[in-house]
Amino acid sequence: MCGGNQSEVTEFLLLGFKGLNKYKLLLFIILFFSYLVILTGNLLIIALVSTKDHLNIPMFFFLKHLALADVLISTTIIPMMLDAIVLEEKRVSVSGCMVQLYFFCIFGFVQCFLIAVMSYDRYLAICSPMYYNSMMHPRLCLQMVLGSWLLILLISFEMFLFLQLEFCGQNGIDHFFCDIGPLVKLATSDTCLLVLVDFIMCILVVFIPFALIIISYICIFFTIMTLPSVSGRKKAFSTCSSHLATVCTYYGTILMIYVVPLDDNLLNMNKFMSLLYIVVTPMMNPIIYSLRNPEIRRALQQIVRKFRDSN
Repeated sequence: MCGGNQSEVTEFLLLGFKGLNKYKLLLFIILFFSYLVILTGNLLIIALVSTKDHLNIPMFFFLKHLALADVLISTTIIPMMLDAIVLEEKRVSVSGCMVQLYFFCIFGFVQCFLIAVMSYDRYLAICSPMYYNSMMHPRLCLQMVLGSWLLILLISFEMFLFLQLEFCGQNGIDHFFCDIGPLVKLATSDTCLLVLVDFIMCILVVFIPFALIIISYICIFFTIMTLPSVSGRKKAFSTCSSHLATVCTYYGTILMIYVVPLDDNLLNMNKFMSLLYIVVTPMMNPIIYSLRNPEIRRALQQIVRKFRDSN
C-alpha cells in the first residue's frame, strides 16, 4: 500500500520524444510509413513462403516465423508510439502497460531464438552439407519453431512478479513504450527478486542463443576458409550473409541498450537506439532477404508477371 501523501498509480504517462515537438510531424510521417513498410514487407515474405513450393525449405520456414515475430513486435509498440507523438504524451493504464510489456518480451525473445535456430541451419548447410537434409527434416523444424513460441511459459513467471509491483506517486515514463527498465525505476516496492529473475531470463533467452550464434559462425568461418576455391568461398558466404546482417543489426542494438549502462542524460539516445530493433530491423529484414536471395527474388518476379498478365 502507498503511504503518506502518495496515491496509488492507476495509469502511466508515456512521455514519448519530449524536446522534439517541432519535429513531431516529420517523426510521425517517418514512423508511419516505416510501419507500412514493415507490414507490407514481412506479410509478403509470409505469403510467399506459405504459397511457393520452391521456398518450402527450412531456412525460409524459419524466416516466415521471424517475419511474423517482426510484425507482432512492431504492432505491439508502433501504433501506441504514433499516438504518443500526436498527443505529445500517452496515458495508458497499469494493466495495459503490463500487457504491452508482456507481448513485447514474448516477441522479442522469440526473435532471439529464431535467429539462433537460423544460425544452426546455416551451420549445418555449410559445415555438414552431407547430413543437412536428414537432420533438418520438417518435423524437427516445426519442433524448433514451436519451442521458440512456447517461451510464453517462461515469461509468465517474470510477468507475475511485475504484477506484484507497487507504483505510488510519480507515473511519468520517459520512453515511448512500457519497457522493463523505466518500470523497475518507477516501482516503489522491492524489486530485488524481479531484477534477479530478469537477469536469469536474459541469460537463458538472450545470451545463450547469442553464444550459440557466435559458435555457429566461428565454425562456419573456419569451414569456409578451408574451401579450395575463391568462388566456392564466396558462394558459401553468400548463403549466410543475409542472416549475418540480421544478427549484427538485432543483437548489436540489444547489447548496446540493455548491457551498456546509459546515463540519465542520454535517455533520448536510448530511445532512438530502441527504434533500431523495433522499427529498423523489422523493416530491413524483408529487404535484406529479398535483395540477396535469388529464390525470394524469383518468387517476387512471378507475382509481378502474373499481375501484369492479369492487366
